Amino acid sequence: MAIQWYPGHMHKARKEIEEVMPQVDLVIEVLDARIPYSSENPMVTQLRGGKPCIKLLNKSDLADPKVTEQWIEYLEREQGVKASAITTLQPAMVRMIPDLCRKLVPHRDIIEKDIRTMIMGIPNVGKSTIINTLAGRVIAKTGNEPAVTKKQQRINLRNGIVLSDTPGILWPKVDNEASSYRLAVTGAIKDTAMEYEDVAMFAAEYLLKAYPELICERYKIDHLPNSDFELLEEIGRKRGALRPGGRIDLHKASELLLHEFRSGKIGLLSLETPAMIEIEKVEVERIIAQKEADRLKKLELSKLKQSGKRHQG
Repeated sequence: MAIQWYPGHMHKARKEIEEVMPQVDLVIEVLDARIPYSSENPMVTQLRGGKPCIKLLNKSDLADPKVTEQWIEYLEREQGVKASAITTLQPAMVRMIPDLCRKLVPHRDIIEKDIRTMIMGIPNVGKSTIINTLAGRVIAKTGNEPAVTKKQQRINLRNGIVLSDTPGILWPKVDNEASSYRLAVTGAIKDTAMEYEDVAMFAAEYLLKAYPELICERYKIDHLPNSDFELLEEIGRKRGALRPGGRIDLHKASELLLHEFRSGKIGLLSLETPAMIEIEKVEVERIIAQKEADRLKKLELSKLKQSGKRHQG
């Protein structure tokens, strides 16, 4: 799925982050608990270097709790990383973040210096709501649309923590096609940049395999559909998403499925597990290696053709 999602302000944001990073003690990365890998920006790892990092799995109230536990254990295998499941619907969870910061950077407390943190995350993961909760006032603009924050700002929480807010940065290209679909399903990508039916088909196929009981219960289906297309048709029939002549309105059915997934109405759902991602990583590496081999082959053929033309001349 081709998605245009790397506007100019995001390129500028990366440059600004690179400049500020040397003065930062700790990085806080906000992830979507339903897709911790797909919402984890590979640029954050590059930009933070060896600095300690807190990975907040936000929207945990919408994710499968058993899968979230697997992700916390998986993420904490990385040196200097502490992972924690939170939901902004419970402000007390958010207010525990400064204590986590102090545990990871104890030397700043000892010398009575503010801990300089940078909070990062892709659009629409709840970063601004977390900032406002920590600050106890509205500082960062919030919204359900991706890419609300447009520029960096420094916020003194007056509790020994200074927070640098950053725009929600996405990366130029997603090598794992499944990840781009998952980002679209959860709403990290603007709906205008995707095909609803295409994304809903992806969601339907996965949910049929991973959460068949919840799907049947939500949409009052007696017999599990055999395919993603059949599930969307069934949702259309059950919810009256019909066009003239009684034909199923697939676009409307797709909207229903995606909106009900995002709101948690279907149930507590996660779109990826650590085991799945390990398999996908191997496949993605194979695809990248094949593309590089194909590119070099074309380059070699082009050189041979050019050489032949010169000899003929």
